[in-house]
Amino acid sequence: MVREGFVMLLGLQGSRWWYRRGTGEESVALVAEQAPDVVLMDLRMPRCDGVEATRRIRKEYPNTQVVVLTTFADDDSLFPALQAGARGYLTKDAGGDEIVRAIQAVLSGEAGLSPAVQRRLLERVTTPPAPAGPPAAEQQLPDGLTPREAEVLVLIAEGLSNPEIARKLHISQATVKSHINNLFAKAGVRDRAQAVRYAYARGLAHPPGTSFT
Repeated sequence: MVREGFVMLLGLQGSRWWYRRGTGEESVALVAEQAPDVVLMDLRMPRCDGVEATRRIRKEYPNTQVVVLTTFADDDSLFPALQAGARGYLTKDAGGDEIVRAIQAVLSGEAGLSPAVQRRLLERVTTPPAPAGPPAAEQQLPDGLTPREAEVLVLIAEGLSNPEIARKLHISQATVKSHINNLFAKAGVRDRAQAVRYAYARGLAHPPGTSFT
């Protein structure tokens, strides 16, 4: 349904041909067959994710540009996609006009990035590197949590709401919800109260008023 909606939107803009595929492997095969000017690439797909598909397309078919259109705007999704060769990056809450502008930008040799992504890139460039942390063994997180999921969990333990977490981390609320769903599944918790207790028990956060010497 989402793909059909994009086809209708872009058809109204005068785009000549739009093909629909559901996996990363199918996307790469389509580019080999049809040599499209632009691919709108999701990141979470079966059998070959969007980052790998983007890397293969840009390496094997450099005349095809890639614009990522995804729910996820966290660093773990954004930077690998750009490093793989994507020239545009939008989240799925982008309006039709914004999607069209991004496509036109990459066709003109420019970057098609949402304002939120541009701000994140600027922050990444202007923020001094963090000091070296503890050894790798001490950085391991429980139950396969990613650093971003752990960061979201800590903010939940601090009492922040989803909109507040989104603003603090400069990501969309949809991305926050995705991280919460993932960390709930990994931690085996059902709600925020259980998630907070989990964070305390694993030493990822500490109850208010706790002091250490």
